[in-house]
Amino acid sequence: MAVLRTGRAAGFAACALASSLWGCGFFFGKIALREMGVPHMVLYRFLFAVIALLPLLATHRPGLNRREWGVLAVAAFLGIPLQFLLQFYGLSLTTVSHASLMVGTMPVILAVGAAFFAHERMDAVGWTSLAGSTCGAALIALGGHEGNGATKSGDLLIVLSLVVALFWILLNKQLMERHSAVVVTAYGILLGTLMLMVWVPLRYGMPPVHGISLKAWLALAASGFLCTSTTTLLWNWGLTQVPASEAGVLLNMEPLVGSLLGVLVLGEHLGANAWVGGGFILAAAVTLTTRSKTREREQMPVT
Repeated sequence: MAVLRTGRAAGFAACALASSLWGCGFFFGKIALREMGVPHMVLYRFLFAVIALLPLLATHRPGLNRREWGVLAVAAFLGIPLQFLLQFYGLSLTTVSHASLMVGTMPVILAVGAAFFAHERMDAVGWTSLAGSTCGAALIALGGHEGNGATKSGDLLIVLSLVVALFWILLNKQLMERHSAVVVTAYGILLGTLMLMVWVPLRYGMPPVHGISLKAWLALAASGFLCTSTTTLLWNWGLTQVPASEAGVLLNMEPLVGSLLGVLVLGEHLGANAWVGGGFILAAAVTLTTRSKTREREQMPVT
């Protein structure tokens, strides 16, 4: 029993650290976006992530069958090219603070996804939390932006990218029932990066090399090493120790860290609607993951 509690504690700690580091991703991304476009910034981020994962790729054989390779490829496509291109295009249209607060909807999105796709059933508290989180997101995205550089379209693209991320998380969790978090993370990021290496140069041209400042290169490296490879390893391993719906509350660290960086370091301004909306989102996420009782639905036998 003590071993089980220790594993859960370590799992929650891994997810909390991953979420905190993810909170730095928009901050580093905004720095790099001052000197290059979204597609090239995302490509460089994942190239740095693959470099960090090379030792694991060299020492861990995948051991996936054909169907599992297909699931991993779908997860990689959703979680890397699609999610990140949507997310950082949204960031280019809004502020770090707004983008980070919109990420506060993710715990509720994850809980809803678990209810529909992972055989969990939310109670009245869960559905009330969903309504509260939706109202908070609406306040941020539709309640006016006070000329602070944020836009409705940017905020909504962030939320759309989180819906895509839901399926990436659920597919990864499915694969980790039979394979290690290291294998799923390393080979998933590798597949997603290969997709970016094909699509980005064909669609947007070769990424810039000259004329990029050291500050931007350091931001890209930090995005790849800390906010991609490290976070995904920590998060995926954490999900092997705790249920996804319970880990969801720890995603609240991301909007907290991200919005603080935007306000304190980048000097961004949050209007009254954003503060109130962010409060709704965070309160709903905490309520959902600490008060709501979910139970597993019975699955029909596979014939």
